[in-house]
Amino acid sequence: MSKECCSTEENPPEVSEASGATQRHTEDHDHSHDHGDKSIFQLFVPALLSFALLCLGLVLQYWLKPDWFSEAFRLALYLAAYIPVGFPVVKEAFIGIEHGDFFSEFFLMTIATAGAFAIGEYPEGVAVMLFYCVGEVFQTMAVQKAKLNIKSLLDQRPDEVTIMENNIPKRIKAQNAAVGQIIQLKPGEKLALDGELLSETASFNTSALTGESKPNTKRKGDMVLAGMINLNTLALVKISTPYEDSKLSRILEMVQNATSQKAKTELFIRKFAKIYTPIVVFLAIAICLLPYFFVAEYEFRDWLYRALVFLVISCPCALVISIPLGYFGGIGAGSRNGILFKGSNFLDTLSGVKHVVMDKTGTMTEGVFKVHEVILQKGFDKKEVLQHLNTLESKSSHPIATAIREFAGPVIHTQVEDFEEIAGHGLRGTLEGKEYLAGNFKLMEKFNIAHQIEHSTISDTLVAIAVDGKFAGYLTIADQIKDDADYAVNELKKLGVSITMLSGDKTAVVKEVAAKIGIMNAFGDLLPEDKVNKVKDLKSGKETVAFVGDGVNDAPVVALSDVGMAMGGLGSDATIETADVVIQDDRPSKIPMAIIIGRETKKIVWQNILLAFGVKAVVLILGAGGVATMWEAVFADVGVALLAILNAVRIQHMNFTKIK
Repeated sequence: MSKECCSTEENPPEVSEASGATQRHTEDHDHSHDHGDKSIFQLFVPALLSFALLCLGLVLQYWLKPDWFSEAFRLALYLAAYIPVGFPVVKEAFIGIEHGDFFSEFFLMTIATAGAFAIGEYPEGVAVMLFYCVGEVFQTMAVQKAKLNIKSLLDQRPDEVTIMENNIPKRIKAQNAAVGQIIQLKPGEKLALDGELLSETASFNTSALTGESKPNTKRKGDMVLAGMINLNTLALVKISTPYEDSKLSRILEMVQNATSQKAKTELFIRKFAKIYTPIVVFLAIAICLLPYFFVAEYEFRDWLYRALVFLVISCPCALVISIPLGYFGGIGAGSRNGILFKGSNFLDTLSGVKHVVMDKTGTMTEGVFKVHEVILQKGFDKKEVLQHLNTLESKSSHPIATAIREFAGPVIHTQVEDFEEIAGHGLRGTLEGKEYLAGNFKLMEKFNIAHQIEHSTISDTLVAIAVDGKFAGYLTIADQIKDDADYAVNELKKLGVSITMLSGDKTAVVKEVAAKIGIMNAFGDLLPEDKVNKVKDLKSGKETVAFVGDGVNDAPVVALSDVGMAMGGLGSDATIETADVVIQDDRPSKIPMAIIIGRETKKIVWQNILLAFGVKAVVLILGAGGVATMWEAVFADVGVALLAILNAVRIQHMNFTKIK
């Protein structure tokens, strides 16, 4: 594998019929042999040894010129300089040939340097392979850095936890902790598993999940997630999820699998390299042999040298490494800012988004509701209705259900029979022989419940209640707009992106929220299938559409859109699993940030493509004409590859924090 050309590891490359050695090259950078146990010095040892011997040879040949430094000594010394950096590449070339891949970059470098030795240009043969090797080490370091950036940001799970057994703390392996056990979390400790906070209050640093270190105060009964750091008080947490299924574990797995989803540009370059490499090999042969028929004073050695220069220049290293690395850097930049891209193809698509469609509740609003009023019809006992409503809502995880439970107090454990959650409408169930309906007014219409309420004129969210087929009244519930929602909308407009809000909430509420944050197109009273149809209509206009949501009802439309984005904090597991991009801290301002990261990544990728093709085209022409030497060829290959790598790594250091 090319990134191992200066190492002593001997693991065979993966072989794919699709793209040959070029694909092996990029996949190795993506998935295997991270060299994490090797220091930078160890990686450079073969190159340093080769460089020292090359310098010794040049000093003896051009400066000291001792009598004993004969042709045989000269060849032996330069061969000794060549072997540390050349042997792994030659080995890879032969492995590729064994698997039917003759035209790999390893093969190009092997025949180019072997040809240089054949015509007596020993220093140039060594130098080409040496600089190629140094470039590969830098590529390895860049990939390592990108992987470590992501892993250090996300793999924050402690190895051990303190479990309370009979009020006695006991340290055990985190993966051995079971659901239902209680973790004692000291100030400064990281939580290893998801769970429910048993202590009254506790403050946490959530940067491992969100990219932001702002303290987040949790109260008794709230969910706390693996990777959060307890800040100031001793806290008790009841484990709710196995170690391997925690939200952080799933996020880490998604990021590690992200590079398997390739962008179109990346796939094109792979296919291009597969066709391009054999073409340049045959062109090199033509440059060497065809002039014999057309040039009066044909000198085989001169034309062979031109062909070798041509081969070195044509090596596609800069493209096949810097482009995947650019996308990998974009994924890393997103992770550092609390945005998870599940593949480089989604970075590409997001860069071209022209229309963002978003849900309201939990996306642009806090999703933290509070009951304002309880208005019941005559003949209904308020205490009884609230108690039964509270019991019914305890079966749902919707934020509105949480608000009702907080308002009504502890749930009276009355059995609910025939419970049903009707998507886009509400809940139905039987309590103590009475059938209860609780939801929006569409639920009342669905069951033909008569009422005299002009609900469309009320701007708050309403929960209508019916008991045994009779309208009992309603609750008014208010939600709060997120503090960065209007900022997100303004940034999207600056990026030239159109915005539409879709919600199952009633139209009056949706219109009011949309007006406050500056969204012109807003639609309410939508069922899940209505949202799907709205997005289909938008996609029929050939615009690239992104949808942002958080609820279970949003999963179908997230899957339908060109790019599905999920709010990963409050968001449902189904939506997070379906989404292509996950915003880990639920902040709307991360929506334009994700688009900017996608656009910057694509810009860097195309800069690298143009740089590589531009420089190579110029030097190829000069090489074929006999103007460029092997040294210019080294720059056109390794030098351009290094410049492209540095450009690709640049996105990992870009500052996107101006978007809060």
